[in-house]
Formats: sequence, structure tokens, C-alpha cells
Amino acid sequence: MVSFAYTLTDPMGLHMRPAGVMAKRLAETPCSVVIRCGTRSADAKSILNVMALAAKCGETVTIEVSGEDEEATLQELREFFTANF
Repeated sequence: MVSFAYTLTDPMGLHMRPAGVMAKRLAETPCSVVIRCGTRSADAKSILNVMALAAKCGETVTIEVSGEDEEATLQELREFFTANF
């Protein structure tokens, strides 16, 4: 398992449009991806789970990736979060 922490800078936090794009991309990867925010966690492949986190601007989320190609998936997610959240 590999992980990274990211503090959300988008005023809308972890919002619908990019979260949907992320979930769709992750559906194609064999990795398991979990996003944690405080005591809450979500399967990043499920848009409903991600939105239920209700992560707001200024909060720090931790993204955990495990499985085949976890390093490449983690790097892609790091770039995606930086560009979108």
C-alpha cells in the first residue's frame, strides 16, 4: 500500500465534476483506492462514496492505493488532485 496526504484548496472542496472523472478513471484500474477524511473513508471508485465524505476546502484527505500498479496509480492521483482539488 502507498499513500499521500493532500489539503484541499478548491473553494468547493472535493466536488462532483472532478470526483466523477476520478471515479470513472479509477474504475479501469485493478488497484483498490480509499480516500480518508478525518474518521470518514470512501471507495474512490464510487462517486456516491466520494461525495458522502463531504470534504471541504482546507481539510486534508489521505489517499491510499493498494494492488497492481499502485505506484503509477498513486502518481496519477497526486497529479489529478493537484490540478482539480
